[in-house]
Amino acid sequence: MDAETTRSTRTPEPTTEPIEPTTEPTTEIRPFAVAVPQADLDDLHERLARTRFAPAAPGDSWDYGTPQSYLRDMVGRWQAFDWRAVEARLNAYPGFVTDVDGQRIHFLHVRSPHADATPLLLAHTYPGSVLDFLDMIEPLVDPVAHGGRPEDAFDVVVPSMPGFGWSTPLVGEGWTMARVARAYDTLMRRLGYGSYGVHGSDAGAMVGRELAVLDPEGFRGAHVLQLFSFPSGAPGEMDGFGPTEYAALAHLQWFQSVGAYNVMNASRPQTVAAGLADSPVATLAYGELFESFGNGTSLVRPEQVLAQASLYWLTNTYATAARYHYAEQRSGAEPVVSTGRIGVAVFADDFQTIRSFAERDNAGIEHWSEHPRGGHYAALEVPDDVVADLRVFFR
Repeated sequence: MDAETTRSTRTPEPTTEPIEPTTEPTTEIRPFAVAVPQADLDDLHERLARTRFAPAAPGDSWDYGTPQSYLRDMVGRWQAFDWRAVEARLNAYPGFVTDVDGQRIHFLHVRSPHADATPLLLAHTYPGSVLDFLDMIEPLVDPVAHGGRPEDAFDVVVPSMPGFGWSTPLVGEGWTMARVARAYDTLMRRLGYGSYGVHGSDAGAMVGRELAVLDPEGFRGAHVLQLFSFPSGAPGEMDGFGPTEYAALAHLQWFQSVGAYNVMNASRPQTVAAGLADSPVATLAYGELFESFGNGTSLVRPEQVLAQASLYWLTNTYATAARYHYAEQRSGAEPVVSTGRIGVAVFADDFQTIRSFAERDNAGIEHWSEHPRGGHYAALEVPDDVVADLRVFFR
């Protein structure tokens, strides 16, 4: 299949065939549409109806983790949730699968109607998915219809990260963010793009930075919502810090106090995966990052949380998604300074990248913006603001 064909806006016919491991890796690009068997949806609803809730902690607050009251409310919403509507939104865009580095990769590929559109790869985060970007695709590919200019147009490629969603089963070990970045570069070249940019948050931001480190030919830059640069202990590195920087450090300390999933995923991913694979409510509870650990700042809507939880449950992919923390911790990679072009958008209720640390670790920062509204999942919370910042950076 040639590059022009893969850029077609034709939606492939859905198939109910399960995804099976490929016996022979191939560079062929194959149409793919999501079609979850009805039996899987029936099983989900039966399990939700039989939910056994853990006893509530004192006060039933977020202090102990996901509260029972929150889960009871969300389970009620989940029982009425329409997964087929999510499928329809996904299948409204051309979907494909191909094999890169021995791994099946699923992706959406939406070509702009405007000539000379900028090719842009959208790299999702954890515990997110391709669903992270559904509200951004139309404004990106057709800016004129959404308050932009023809020169703001993008051709959009949205992969499921290996081990997530329909980029499964995960093949082998050692899938670090750097390996994903190389796989994504191969994917974009296979689609016929000699030049492209990338956007991402969290895991997607890490992949974006790895592409800036790689800085392949024609790379137009990485637009990220975070650069994870931390104090090194060097004398004087905090000289000149003011309230903004110290508030960012305080937010980091808070995140470390509630982000135990990082430790669990990095040390015993299969242990926690056993529960997540057997209980949809465990899957829902373990995704509490969508709620900013209950700190009251998240703008992610309940139906968005349920769409993500449904995707993870129906694809049974939490185990391989969690394994990235394990791979990263054991990669043995030495820290390097990126030299590729980078733009940073910092949202008010997200991890607060400290600029002096970021510039220490990234020599090619050319864009910096700060936004008064939105958090860790800005693409879900304030998609128009993310789109606007992407237009500025790639313009």
